[in-house]
Amino acid sequence: MEISQPNPINPVGVVPETIPIAPTSSSLKKKVLLVEDDTFLSSLLELKLAQEGFEIEKAMDGEEAFTILDTFVPDLILLDLILPKRNGFEYLELLRKDPRLSKIPVIITSNLGQDADVERGKTFGVIEYIIKNKLSIDELIGKVRDEVKKLV
Repeated sequence: MEISQPNPINPVGVVPETIPIAPTSSSLKKKVLLVEDDTFLSSLLELKLAQEGFEIEKAMDGEEAFTILDTFVPDLILLDLILPKRNGFEYLELLRKDPRLSKIPVIITSNLGQDADVERGKTFGVIEYIIKNKLSIDELIGKVRDEVKKLV
């Protein structure tokens, strides 16, 4: 412990030792960027992800999703493919070209279930390609939770 000159705020003149401050729980939250143009589904996913403790940012189209990355770098992106302004594949192409963002894991959620679409997603290195009508919301949230655990 160090002794300093007394002052009105610290009349004894004792400087306490530095106590490390633990990170707040909000700084420990994993971040998810949710890119989905269906407002009902987007709101439902946001609610479920927030209940799981994730920090969420939402985008309704591919352009907005890319702009958000200027201020919010997620641990994982949950990406629809059929989007206005810039579709999911165009978004992935831009994402993978940016060295700062290229390693962010992506889970595709789409109604496009053709083999060609799944293969195209794999060429962009997506970690999971989920066809929306084949998985419940809770199963989808479970997949997100499991993938984020792998990142630790």
